[in-house]
Amino acid sequence: QRLDTIYAETKALIKKHRPHKVGIEQLFFAKNVTTAFSVGQARGVIYLACHQASIPVHEFTPLQVKQAITGYGQADKVQMQKMIKLLFKLKSTPRPDDMADALAIAVCCAQTKQFRTK
Repeated sequence: QRLDTIYAETKALIKKHRPHKVGIEQLFFAKNVTTAFSVGQARGVIYLACHQASIPVHEFTPLQVKQAITGYGQADKVQMQKMIKLLFKLKSTPRPDDMADALAIAVCCAQTKQFRTK
C-alpha cells in the first residue's frame, strides 16, 4: 500500500509539473539493510513512474551533490543548508532538513550534462 501511494503521488506530480528530468540521490546504506530495502523499493516505483512518462532520471552521489553546492565534497549538513539558503535567497533555512537535500539535488539535476543518466 505504501508503494502504491508513492507511485500514485509521483505520477500525479509528473502530470502536474511535467518535468523534463528527475534527480535522485544515489542509494547508500552501509549499516541498516532493512532501511536500504525499503528505500530501494520506493526508488523503484519512482523510477517506474518516470520511465512510463519517458522522463530521464539522473542519480547523484552525496559527494557530487556536496561538491556542486558547496565546492567541497565533505561539507556537513549545516554547510549545505546555508548554501541552499543563499542560492535560493531564502529568509530561513528550509525545513524539514530533507527539504534542503531535495533542493540541492534539484540544483544538481538542473546542471546535468556531466552526470550519467540511469
